[in-house]
Amino acid sequence: MTRIIARLEQASKVYQSGDTEIIALQPTDLEIKAGELILVIGPSGSGKTTLLSLLGCVIYPTAGRVNINGTYTSTLNETELAKLRLQEIGFVFQSINLIAPLTSLENVLLPLQLANVKPAETKERAAAALAAVNMSDRQHFLPKELSGGQQQRVAIARALVANPELILCDEPTAALDAASAEVIMQELKQLARQNKAVAVVTHDKRLEPYADRILKVENGLVKQ
Repeated sequence: MTRIIARLEQASKVYQSGDTEIIALQPTDLEIKAGELILVIGPSGSGKTTLLSLLGCVIYPTAGRVNINGTYTSTLNETELAKLRLQEIGFVFQSINLIAPLTSLENVLLPLQLANVKPAETKERAAAALAAVNMSDRQHFLPKELSGGQQQRVAIARALVANPELILCDEPTAALDAASAEVIMQELKQLARQNKAVAVVTHDKRLEPYADRILKVENGLVKQ
């Protein structure tokens, strides 16, 4: 039976602006399973980022519940939530967010250092993560010495180095040309096939052929 990595149970998010309530996400039931790559598409302001933030344990739901790999996030304090993010979730961003003075290897090491993994093990695991995205020959390069696609592959290596069950990607191909975008999506597809759950927020129609499932978000409503 396919494992459920993330589950929303009537989860919603409402923000208060003065006397006005802004419904960022309407009550949503959603299951994300190991082995699948999901695309989350929709116009700006539709609720895609809110959905990703709930799955990423960046925010708490206003109502309903979020379960990540068997743990309900509403039972955790901020410190416990941060630990869950570090151990269970990998993030890949449009802006890539590599640290300029650090090499590829040093950038990938960071999540393990935050988790207090022993130094000898961090280097071995970081090198393996870079190998998984075919970047072993660039491990001692600085970000400025890499192409946009290569930088994003390093960012994917950083996301997977702690061996998380859930990989969340926010517009990972938006700044890339078609060839680089194809490489990135092939890498993400391969991660899904290694029994990870991968969710990609995008405006990019080119990515649809890679999806096992597409979620459409409009006016805070998730359509499956």
